[in-house]
Amino acid sequence: MSSNTYLTETVVDKLENDTSKTRIYREVRRLVIMGHLKPGERLDVEELAERYQTSVTPVRDALQMLSQEGLVKIKPRSGYFVARITLKQLRDMLQLRKILEVSAIEMAASRVTADQIYELRNVHAGYTGDDDESYDRYTDENRRFHYLIGIASGNLELAEMIGHLHDRLARFMVLRHAGFSQELTHARIVAALESKDVEAVKTALLDDIDTSEDAIMDNVLDEIAPSWHID
Repeated sequence: MSSNTYLTETVVDKLENDTSKTRIYREVRRLVIMGHLKPGERLDVEELAERYQTSVTPVRDALQMLSQEGLVKIKPRSGYFVARITLKQLRDMLQLRKILEVSAIEMAASRVTADQIYELRNVHAGYTGDDDESYDRYTDENRRFHYLIGIASGNLELAEMIGHLHDRLARFMVLRHAGFSQELTHARIVAALESKDVEAVKTALLDDIDTSEDAIMDNVLDEIAPSWHID
């Protein structure tokens, strides 16, 4: 085998692994977010590799990506598990979200550009229904919307913190079932940002955050607490 042939095959293998990794990451992430994979459930690498008809390498890579988002827990010598969370951790994350996003939008109110307003206004692809695929997309759009507000603040570290926090909260954000209403609340925030009215911006954001938090906590406490091993 020539060196050029070896390099070509190596590149092809890498591309195939990257494609498989991305597909596995997206599909397993959706299963976790939608609650089809439960907190504490073990993720068998060999089983996933067989299901997706790939080697174990892209499976491990995908699970590593999910661990960075706080959705998968890697336990040495034990394997990969859907991450658990306590009620205290959830409440702390929701409180932290409010602190970070209020700070971000206060800064963004005086700095947001016309291009950023346009981008925020076009985050959503529209309401398509109540199926898993749609709610997975709504959750991603919600993350992107609030991440872009972080970008508009001018503090990129703050934006990254907001994005990472939304990754960790994704399983709970989907419980809001805020497909259509999400676009309306976000439109109100964008209109306030465009007017550069700091108080209106804060009020619109806090209404969105408080409504989300109430819906999340109601669902967690009333419906799924036993499966989450809530403390």
